[in-house]
Amino acid sequence: MTVHVGAEVAEDVVLGSGTTVWPLAQIREGARLGTGCIIGRGAYIGSGVIMGDNCKPQNHALVCEPAVLEDGVFVGPAVRFTNDY
Repeated sequence: MTVHVGAEVAEDVVLGSGTTVWPLAQIREGARLGTGCIIGRGAYIGSGVIMGDNCKPQNHALVCEPAVLEDGVFVGPAVRFTNDY
């Protein structure tokens, strides 16, 4: 697991092995990420979001709660998932 300088990861976040968090990314409380995920520069992962293994939210993607991403999901640059239940 690698968290680059400048990324913000809440203390209770679960990051799977081999996951990389690039600078300026923010991962909020209660999020759980699987193994081998790559969180792009400036991406936002909301509170309680769940990601499977090998997910790749690209630069400046916004994944708000209550999102659940299955294994291998690719989220393109600047894509926005709103928090509409």
